[in-house]
Amino acid sequence: MTQNTDRDSLSFARQTWRTLEPYHGAVYFSPEATGQYAELGVDARTGYFASRSAALGAAPADLVIATFYNFNPQLVRRAIPAAWEAATPQRFTAARLTGIDTTLRRILGADVSSPAIARAAELARTAAEVTVRHPQGRPLFAAHAALPWPSAPHLVLWRAQTLLREFRGDGHVAALLTAGLSGLESLVTHAATGDIDAGVLRDSRAWTPEEWGQAVQNLRERGWLDDGPHLALTEDGTRRRAEIEHTTDRLGALPYITLGPAACAELRSLVRPFSLAVAKELLPWAANRLSEEST
Repeated sequence: MTQNTDRDSLSFARQTWRTLEPYHGAVYFSPEATGQYAELGVDARTGYFASRSAALGAAPADLVIATFYNFNPQLVRRAIPAAWEAATPQRFTAARLTGIDTTLRRILGADVSSPAIARAAELARTAAEVTVRHPQGRPLFAAHAALPWPSAPHLVLWRAQTLLREFRGDGHVAALLTAGLSGLESLVTHAATGDIDAGVLRDSRAWTPEEWGQAVQNLRERGWLDDGPHLALTEDGTRRRAEIEHTTDRLGALPYITLGPAACAELRSLVRPFSLAVAKELLPWAANRLSEEST
């Protein structure tokens, strides 16, 4: 594979993942999923940790901390293992699926039974099943890969993107570790790109201003961030951040390269309207990005 071909392959792989990601990501903002977790006796944040980690079984807090990576460990410890006292991992897995099923049916309406959803599900599952043969070094992905497939096409599509997302995510953690960034430091470098507000990243992962400030100082001393009044990457920090993204793309590209550029383009075209419909209601920042992207 030539360097140019490799760059092109990583580009269409990343584009395909980005287009499908809101379809999966809806589960994290789904009021129906939150309602399902409430019926099990836990709040939304505990439901998030429990439902996403439930594929691992009744995992201890340290395992969830390890695989989720960038959350404040104390936040995880408040949710796990208390969640398993409220309900079994199997019930959290079922609650998650029921929640996203209800959300997608509400937002997409009759489209959940459309030929477009069926074809998209077929393509996405083909890509996802490539990843199932490569679980090594990807613990959170491997746990999800062991779960049974649903039968409804709109849920097959959601589960396929779940696997593709966790496959890529485990690779991203490996890239961050190789670059020497802690979970908190990875959030700071993300904020320094200007793509997302620092406060949103800090507060959603429950880091204190003091912990955030110490990470900023550490990264300045290591040459990742400049010393200006605003959070910004140095030239070297920008280069190293780009290397992390390139490594993440490379480690997550296999299913899309196997599917091929034409099928990936078809998949993006099919799913974009569904991702956009979901994003407009639940993820407005993703909706803006999808609206700007071409097929």
